[in-house]
Amino acid sequence: MQEWTPEEVASLAEVLVAYHQHFAPLFYRREQREWAALYLRGLLTTNVPRKNVEAMALRLLGVGPHAERHVRALQQFIGEGKWDDDALLAEHQRLVNETLGEADGVLIVDGSDFPKHGDHSAGVAPQWCGHTGKKDNCQAGVFVGYASRKGATLLDRRLYLPEPWFAEDHQTRWQDCQIPDEITFQTKHELAAQLVEGIRASGRLQAQWVACDEGYGDSPAFLQRLDAVGLWYLAEIPRDTKVWPLLETDGQTKRALPSSWVRPQVSSRKGPAPRRARLHPDSPAKVTVEELAKQWPASRWQRFRLLEGHKGPLVADFLVLRAILPLDRLPGPEIWVVIRRKVSGSAEEPEWKFYLSNAPPETPLATFVRVSGMRWPIETCFAECKGELGMDHYELRFWRGWHHHMTMVILAHHFLVRWQQHLNQREGDPAPGDYASLAHPR
Repeated sequence: MQEWTPEEVASLAEVLVAYHQHFAPLFYRREQREWAALYLRGLLTTNVPRKNVEAMALRLLGVGPHAERHVRALQQFIGEGKWDDDALLAEHQRLVNETLGEADGVLIVDGSDFPKHGDHSAGVAPQWCGHTGKKDNCQAGVFVGYASRKGATLLDRRLYLPEPWFAEDHQTRWQDCQIPDEITFQTKHELAAQLVEGIRASGRLQAQWVACDEGYGDSPAFLQRLDAVGLWYLAEIPRDTKVWPLLETDGQTKRALPSSWVRPQVSSRKGPAPRRARLHPDSPAKVTVEELAKQWPASRWQRFRLLEGHKGPLVADFLVLRAILPLDRLPGPEIWVVIRRKVSGSAEEPEWKFYLSNAPPETPLATFVRVSGMRWPIETCFAECKGELGMDHYELRFWRGWHHHMTMVILAHHFLVRWQQHLNQREGDPAPGDYASLAHPR
């Protein structure tokens, strides 16, 4: 986000009041509406170094005789308040469509982790923490963002509850954190799929694509759920992912018949129950996508100039191929394999990225190039939310409090996106983060 003049900051306060009115009717009581407005102001305040409840309340309401009561009331509102996050996020997604929506918009799936001391907050456990780059004591959140040519913001969130929290020795902690009884264990992949499915089913937001890193792209079940709701995914995958390539001869794709690779189930009146279908011994061997990438001559690659994040221009070579994706060790759907090789001036091994996509066979290469650059905007959203909006400053123990806080941060971030868009339109500048202007052949 850019620096603003004092006049722009003054206008910002008035616009924030109007923005809050989109959500005010969705709170059950007048006091909740007022505390929500205050919390949003606190998250957006620039001169509060650490935006926990106490700091925001004291900064905005003063340190007079009622200060302690104000802090408790704001703490209760965000930590335990019985207001409906889903209703607010539904209205938020409608506004995002108004601000950023495009027919080929991209839903972005990613996680963000929050290091924590102690073990009393909901979901805290020793687990992989992206913030510290190692296994650490933290809370893990699953998020869905949105990006288009107009910009990017966050849409929804869910706290991941690790399996140990469902054991009997965690029941007291479960109750202390006020975790709803109906919560069942779900993997991060399952949480992400559920969020995407909900957004898709609502029809509130235009989107055609889903982008994710290999932390989610490595799950065939997750990709199948995206395909089932009519979304096209471009999912990063590990380099050792295996596929059956569809070979080309004389410029034509040789269409293999996967059904001929499979032996049917065998049954016998006297023998055991039918055996599971299995590959025919003469079926072709699978190859890793890394091996596949190295088989193709330089003439098959196309070079593009990309613009990714704050790193400036990036030059990369792209190759797209058709292949069969294995599912449960048998031939699955025909998909795209998209390979990106960063062009470097050094003699070091090039940086590779590998993707799978269920996009239609006629999808042009330039579309894959554009969408491949549409995952990183969620990283920018996380950086802005943590650096400017106190996303990781919360001191909340309860399940409801974590989700309430993240909801308010999401609303605050989109407010800044809308305001920045307004300023750019007024000045005649392009949208901030014109993520589509990155597929330029070289």
